[in-house]
Amino acid sequence: MTIRPKFFDLVRPAIFALDSETGHRLAISALKTLPKRRSMFKSSLCGAQGPLAINVAGLSFPNPVGVAAGFDKDAEVPDALLRLGFGFTEVGSITPRPQAGNPKPRLFRLVEDKAVINRMGFNNAGASAALDRLKARQNGRKAPGGIVGVNIGANKDSDDRIADYAYMARTMTPWANYLAVNISSPNTPGLRALQDESALTGLIDAVIEARAEGGTAMKEVGADRALPPIFLKVAPDLEQADIDAIARIALDKKLDALIVSNTTISRPELRSHHAGQTGGLSGDPLRILALQRVRDFRKATGGAIPLVGVGGIATADHAWERIKAGASLVQLYSAMVYHGPGLGAQIAGGLERLMKRDGFASIAEAVGSE
Repeated sequence: MTIRPKFFDLVRPAIFALDSETGHRLAISALKTLPKRRSMFKSSLCGAQGPLAINVAGLSFPNPVGVAAGFDKDAEVPDALLRLGFGFTEVGSITPRPQAGNPKPRLFRLVEDKAVINRMGFNNAGASAALDRLKARQNGRKAPGGIVGVNIGANKDSDDRIADYAYMARTMTPWANYLAVNISSPNTPGLRALQDESALTGLIDAVIEARAEGGTAMKEVGADRALPPIFLKVAPDLEQADIDAIARIALDKKLDALIVSNTTISRPELRSHHAGQTGGLSGDPLRILALQRVRDFRKATGGAIPLVGVGGIATADHAWERIKAGASLVQLYSAMVYHGPGLGAQIAGGLERLMKRDGFASIAEAVGSE
């Protein structure tokens, strides 16, 4: 079974007749029904030795196109997404305790702008529920392959948010291929303050220490692999001084990658009647800003830290642009609202053609080539 673009075009009006959050839950439910065979796409998209394969932070990605956090908040369908041709997926954000998030409505399609505004507020079922699914995934009779990162966050009402991140790092270390530390959501009051230099240093130290503690549990469950690398997810709404400070800390602490970037609180000119909604803006209007932030962090780090490009990527050309600007990997979310879950494989296939057209033997060669 392949979810073809034409099929999605047929069902999209019915999906868009529903409110955005109901439509999203319908998409998760549909993914749960996909056949559980290894992959629906050609081996060049999914094979570890294919032309699109790239090694980042010690992990072998079969292709550089992933699903961003926010789509699969509770780790319900990571393997279904991998079978659709994505090179990796990132579940979460997950917090220690369940939380309902912000009042509804909190998710809005800006159809005229090919954008989304959300103020979800880290709604999720909590660490325990996600952990049960991740454990079941790894402990299955035939453990599935593929890279699944875990995006960790803090509860809104927490008295000690750094302790929340440490708890999540410790708990998820045995079950995550990588840990993504999300300090850049605009929908949890005060969270972005953790990007400040002094707070960020303390946070990363706590996460690194907690990951080491989680390594003991890895041995107990028989996980024969290295500790999961740490990725830091940053906001696009940063001044140059902030970018330089984050880059210095990332280099000093030897972080494994930076995810650039989360949604924006800025508002470019928008046409949709939802333009005035509060929350984080994603999709096409974020593309130019997110691209510039990849360039900024590439320059600030001297290319010494891998970057994951996120924000407004909807075509292979967009992804190729981000890779040439310095991103080793890219992630999608909002574009799937408009183009369907088969978009990842379409973009990966397009990247293979663009790579050959421009004379690159591998994706790694193209990173930062602009």
